[in-house]
Amino acid sequence: MTAIAATSSTTAGRRPGRTASVALWVGQVLVAAALLFASIPKVTLDPMAVEGFAAIGFSPTGTLVIGLLEIAGAIGLLVPRLTGLAALCTVALMIGAVTVTVVFMGAALAVLPAVIGVIAALVAYGRRHSTVQLAAWVRTRR
Repeated sequence: MTAIAATSSTTAGRRPGRTASVALWVGQVLVAAALLFASIPKVTLDPMAVEGFAAIGFSPTGTLVIGLLEIAGAIGLLVPRLTGLAALCTVALMIGAVTVTVVFMGAALAVLPAVIGVIAALVAYGRRHSTVQLAAWVRTRR
């Protein structure tokens, strides 16, 4: 049992190689840029964004909160200690975005959030060591 636990923790804590790390950074920057770009109309409460979110039942406050979550995700993707967690949270956000888009606007418009979600999932997997390290750090702070 101890050997299995040691093996799984070693695998989870392994850092990617140089090429993989560069690819992950490219993915992180692309997703962060997409999140920042998408957040602008939401945090500025652009009338078209507010109207679009109102059509699916969100208030202007809900629109603003989603924009702020996108900004937080973008920042987290660029902070090495937070990258894995930010990528996981971005995946969750994009699952919501894809679901709402498919239900209210059609599957064709869900392609972009789906692609962003897949890239974020790849980053979350590739940066899982940072999530493990962050969890260990939080446990030691209790």
